Amino acid sequence: MKKKWILLLLSLPLFVCMNCKEVEGDKKNQPPAEEENPITVLSATVPLADPYILVHDGLYYIYGTNVGNGFDVYYSKDLEFWERASALSLSHTNSYGESMFWAPEVYYVEKEKKFYMFYSTEEHICVATSDSPLGPFKQDEHKPIREEKGIDTSVFFDDNGKAYLYFVRFSDGNVIWCAELKDNLREIKEETLVQCFKAEDPWELILPKVVEGPSVFKQNGVYYLVYSANGYTSQDYAVGFATSDSPLGPWKKYEGNPVLHKCEGLVGVGHGAPFVDKEGKMRYVFHAHKSETEIHPRNSYIVDMSVKDGVISLGGNLVRPMVVDKLPVDK
Repeated sequence: MKKKWILLLLSLPLFVCMNCKEVEGDKKNQPPAEEENPITVLSATVPLADPYILVHDGLYYIYGTNVGNGFDVYYSKDLEFWERASALSLSHTNSYGESMFWAPEVYYVEKEKKFYMFYSTEEHICVATSDSPLGPFKQDEHKPIREEKGIDTSVFFDDNGKAYLYFVRFSDGNVIWCAELKDNLREIKEETLVQCFKAEDPWELILPKVVEGPSVFKQNGVYYLVYSANGYTSQDYAVGFATSDSPLGPWKKYEGNPVLHKCEGLVGVGHGAPFVDKEGKMRYVFHAHKSETEIHPRNSYIVDMSVKDGVISLGGNLVRPMVVDKLPVDK
């Protein structure tokens, strides 16, 4: 008999037998089967806000907001079980800021064989690099991309090789802006800086005047900008999208927004990012409040994502990523 044992350390120890399967044939002369890689579940969900998932070399890496002086990183083989790396992926000792580290996103740049982390610290946007998705990420110079305050960075790499930085400026509440990045990916072309849009629709104005957490992808020649609206403390924090024929806009918001709101009993859902899993399926990772009565710690969740006739759908097959002491060993 093949077994996986999971020890849940949430209240009282609980043992669960998963994927049990009888082996046919005479087993009298076989040695006793060993327990297959016992797993200790340390947390029922990954405790990250503003999550982002990188898929690289057969593993998933999740980054997000959760500590005051840097970023944790967890990795997984299957999106269900996640192991926390032993060290921060980025520490304040290797960055411009000392605190308020928010919303990291990591991209692998093939031509340089390097990983780029875009993030904000002390309300300034920064970029650091590493040779590994686990880090350590370091800034060559401890300075922000721009002197002006900004948060919630996300990068889109277009088919023509150009890269665009999407981020939030505090110009009329939280407003989403975009600019083309220079080839070094550490500076923007200031002459291309353009406003994408601000909070104007009724669903975006329930709590402070906020649109934030942008992510952009392209499908069939159409650019999709996925974003969140309302302050993150609101239970009505939610996700919408807009479309454009150009990475710089103009953008048209979907009339049916929001497309993710109070999902499967979760409240305060938003500030996530789309990704394509190892099977080629679109997914969306996002955070939600701890409960209906508590905001922190916010936790990460994953749902299916699809695009049909120009409309994004989010929801279904909710995954609650679990933190384990050690990932199961492949047999």
